[in-house]
Amino acid sequence: MPALTPDTIRTLTETLSDLTEHLRESPDPVAVLALVEPLLDEYTGLPVQLADTLRALARAVQEHPDTPRTAQVDLLITELRTAAWEQTDQHTLHYVLDDLRDLYGRAAASEQGCGRCP
Repeated sequence: MPALTPDTIRTLTETLSDLTEHLRESPDPVAVLALVEPLLDEYTGLPVQLADTLRALARAVQEHPDTPRTAQVDLLITELRTAAWEQTDQHTLHYVLDDLRDLYGRAAASEQGCGRCP
């Protein structure tokens, strides 16, 4: 794996920003669902990945020998872990995507008509 840098992470956040801008332009919902799907994947999506990242950050800070052992540091580590759990709870957003796909699938099917119409 290539070394991570702040620039590689910035590129990631810029891509998310680009997606947000794209969503503001009222694109086709079906196409957008395909773009958003990887972000909300139940196992590898952004909520799960961010939660894992926050937990790993908390562990790295806590286990580093230069980290002071103070109540303030303990509180900061606890805040990171709490945020991680809150992110993990968002993993269920993939169900929203399933429901949206179903909604647009039904809408497309009903637009086809009865078959007797031109």
